[in-house]
Amino acid sequence: MLFWAANFIVVKAAIAQIPPVTFAFLRFGLAALTLLALLRWREGRLGLPRRDVIPILGLGALGFGIYQILWSVALQDIPAGDSALLIATTPVITALLAVTNGADTLTRTKLLGSLVSFAGVGVIVSAGHELSLGGALLGDALTLVAAVCWSIYTAYGAPILRRHSPLRTTAWAMVGGAAVLAVPGAWQSIGVGWSGVTGDAWAGLAFSAFLPAGVANVVVFNAIRLVGPTRITAYQFLVPFMAVILGAAFLSEGVRVDQLLGGLVIVLGVAISRTDRVTAFGGWLRERRAG
Repeated sequence: MLFWAANFIVVKAAIAQIPPVTFAFLRFGLAALTLLALLRWREGRLGLPRRDVIPILGLGALGFGIYQILWSVALQDIPAGDSALLIATTPVITALLAVTNGADTLTRTKLLGSLVSFAGVGVIVSAGHELSLGGALLGDALTLVAAVCWSIYTAYGAPILRRHSPLRTTAWAMVGGAAVLAVPGAWQSIGVGWSGVTGDAWAGLAFSAFLPAGVANVVVFNAIRLVGPTRITAYQFLVPFMAVILGAAFLSEGVRVDQLLGGLVIVLGVAISRTDRVTAFGGWLRERRAG
């Protein structure tokens, strides 16, 4: 989660020199090549069964391709802290989608938590923005659509983990994402003065490719395989507060009241949606004591 929070800051700074979709293509192209090499070394083979090629590449195209285009383009117009807070709706969306594929059940508390979290999103989007389809409001909308793309990738990728390792699934999903990013990334790179790109931007690309994209995604997918998508994506609510703090420290972005208020409402929503688990644990503990 710390790597993902830092990535908002790193990408915000780097895309000032490298076009956002070009940056995303380079990032996931490098990550995919690295993970494929690691897969060959760790598991001895690279291939996928024919039935899983289209699902994994398709989910990767959505989760790493379309998501990155929407998110990185929107990040040019909104603060990194706002972007992180809006992406924090992902756990709630993931929980709702997990119901559709049988990975979870929808209870009253989860539904209430979802509504509360989306109210927090409304606070962030409405506070300080004009009600028009321009500038920051459009950036907010694109970021929310990106969150839906990532939620689909997480919720529907979980069943595939029953057949393949997190490393194999993530590596090939990134291939699908890089394929989607290739054409628009190449188009955006036309006319870029590459000689003027500083070492800091290249270092940001290396960090973003190998740690948030490579290491963190494999770790998260391994955790999803162990305990499920709803529980693991709840940790993503740590990301916004880390990103707001890092944005204030490294990008001189002010910490606004609406950021904190919206973030607190979102976290309240996920806390409500998790009370079923707490209640179930309390019941189990009482049974153990009674026994």
